[in-house]
Amino acid sequence: MNVLVTGGSGASGVAVARALRQAGFRVFTVGSDRLRIEDAARRAGDGVTPLVCDLADLSAVRDLRETLAGTAGPPDAVIHLVGGWRGATGIEDQSDDDWEFLERGAITTLRNVTRVFYADLAASPSGRFAMVSSTALDRPLAANASYVAAKAAAEAWTMAMAEGLGSSAAGKDSPDGTGSEPGSAAVVLVVKALVDAELRKRHPERTFPGATDVEELAAAVVGLFSRPAGELNGRRLVLAS
Repeated sequence: MNVLVTGGSGASGVAVARALRQAGFRVFTVGSDRLRIEDAARRAGDGVTPLVCDLADLSAVRDLRETLAGTAGPPDAVIHLVGGWRGATGIEDQSDDDWEFLERGAITTLRNVTRVFYADLAASPSGRFAMVSSTALDRPLAANASYVAAKAAAEAWTMAMAEGLGSSAAGKDSPDGTGSEPGSAAVVLVVKALVDAELRKRHPERTFPGATDVEELAAAVVGLFSRPAGELNGRRLVLAS
């Protein structure tokens, strides 16, 4: 199975790509900076293929699909790790620059990736789409209004995608004429924050309460493929401790 890891240059991208490769998947990791994504792919291990794409550019994402389809075939899964954080002190100083940054990273990239790869994921017998969201949505604060609004929009889009995948499966014929169980699923993985070994090393004085280690995130991603799509589709899976 082909798995595309978007936002693959960061610590979570490296951990997820490594875990998927070790689980036997064919892994392609995507970033906008060639040097960073090639370095991340090397750190993820042999067999992880780096690809360069500006995911906020719809035409570039379409080109990415053509490249992938022409070399390895369509993806069976997309693990969307593109993120970013911007905060303020309250509602009045939520800047346009911060909103544009968050909209581009959290919403536009996700919309582009899902629109371009939706048919591939729906057609796969084990298609999976996952995005990472935040527990901050459970209790939005004035200081993070732009951040939680962008994440909420991304979650809503993902849940709409889940409904589409479920409806597509329900419309397929089955031997008893009742429709098929979904083979594909879209899910939201929820964390308070992500932490990795390097971050812990740089800040030994911090305990990172409630944070999810990127290795735990990676294990959760791999686990998506061993659970039935009908059990996963449209779920918010909370990884925060």
